[in-house]
Amino acid sequence: MSEPASVCHKCNEVIEQRIITALGKTWHPEHFACKDCHRPISEATFNIQAEEPVCSDCFVKNYSGTCFGCKQPILERTIKAMEQSWHEECFVCNGPCKKPLVGTSFYERDGHPYCRVDFEQLFAARCAGCGQPITENAIVALNAKWHRDCFKCKKCGAPITASTFAVEDNKPLCTACSG
Repeated sequence: MSEPASVCHKCNEVIEQRIITALGKTWHPEHFACKDCHRPISEATFNIQAEEPVCSDCFVKNYSGTCFGCKQPILERTIKAMEQSWHEECFVCNGPCKKPLVGTSFYERDGHPYCRVDFEQLFAARCAGCGQPITENAIVALNAKWHRDCFKCKKCGAPITASTFAVEDNKPLCTACSG
């Protein structure tokens, strides 16, 4: 008993010579063609749209997103972040470290992603006492922001915790040193 004849998905004719099997269907080689440009697909790899084959050129032109980072087509896994599409390797911190940000939390500023460390170094308010970024609660005094531990008496170094204090050279003085 012979096997049932294979029928071409495109022309519905029996396939008697070479056969292409793809997407659960059989095709004459000349009928295995891109759904968009209708040129036969001869490459070993092809793309799929609406369960039909698409050649690489049409896929790039009609279906792939463009990476916001490098402006090239995205042919593999797409990262969606900040309302943009990215290659995995292009979604990196825009600060000096350039660390990959895929799968991590990040900060956004002016349309660019940043890791926490670079974001704080570049954009956080600076303490008037030590000059380092302020990432938690700050004391606002003397037209500046201060870490709680840095807001101390200019003379004795004691933390200033009272709501009243003296000022010398735009630095705080505790009530004991100002008297």
